[in-house]
Amino acid sequence: MKDLAGPTSNRFVSQRLNLHYVDWGNTDAPPLILQHGGRDHCRSWDWVADELRRDWHVIAPDLRGHGDSQWSPEGHYGMDAFVYDFAQLVHTLGYEQVTIVSHSLGGNIATRFTGLYPDKVAKLVNIEGLGPPQDHPMQAGPTADRLREWIAGKRAASGRVPRRYDTLRAAYERMKAENSFLTDEQARHLTIHGASRNEDGTWAWKFDNYLNVWNATDIPYEEKTALWRDIACPVLLLWGKDSFAASPAGDGRLDNFRDATLIEYEGAGHWLHHDQFDRFMTDVRAFLS
Repeated sequence: MKDLAGPTSNRFVSQRLNLHYVDWGNTDAPPLILQHGGRDHCRSWDWVADELRRDWHVIAPDLRGHGDSQWSPEGHYGMDAFVYDFAQLVHTLGYEQVTIVSHSLGGNIATRFTGLYPDKVAKLVNIEGLGPPQDHPMQAGPTADRLREWIAGKRAASGRVPRRYDTLRAAYERMKAENSFLTDEQARHLTIHGASRNEDGTWAWKFDNYLNVWNATDIPYEEKTALWRDIACPVLLLWGKDSFAASPAGDGRLDNFRDATLIEYEGAGHWLHHDQFDRFMTDVRAFLS
């Protein structure tokens, strides 16, 4: 993969937050939104965007608390806030209909948006972004227990100093250790765009510490799957066989989609669009065409 010329940087406002997105040009082409996942950033899509920019008007937003978007002052990173921000982006840019490629947390957000507004989405690619199956421990337990755990986690996050790296090279080494599938070039690119320099000259990741504390409350599983059933467009689900995220192949989640295709990737983890880039682009191009 070659080094890429960067896109233009832009801003929009959602719920009083100043949020960032990049625009790859070609404004007369149909709009394609690339939505990253948790603790990631919009520039992780650069290789994908560079491949698709000739046929699409590619927009890649930074979620609140991520990348170059503003952090939530109260540390609010619930799914309701994320879905509103996504809807606000589409509304602000004036799109009647969009196509979406999304990953992980971004996949959860985009899939809910598509169920809420089925006429607004032409096609949806979801990379490991459905959340856990119904019988997963995260779905269980009394609400009071989850709220107490959430409060304790928020208090801990408020006093936690983000990890600092003496050099950008040290941050790069951490990136490489986190995902062994990454090439040196990929890890370098992701680190450069994912870290910022502190006042004392050290480096830290751009995402907000509060993102490490998952929200205690969400819509019930049955209501989430009802949104999936309301999706009218074709959906491509992609899963890495070496990922920590459980595939929906045999747990019933696929049954909630009218028109969904699942492809599983050998030799790929959670970031399969990095791990198996060429195959990913082949599958995505075929689906989008």
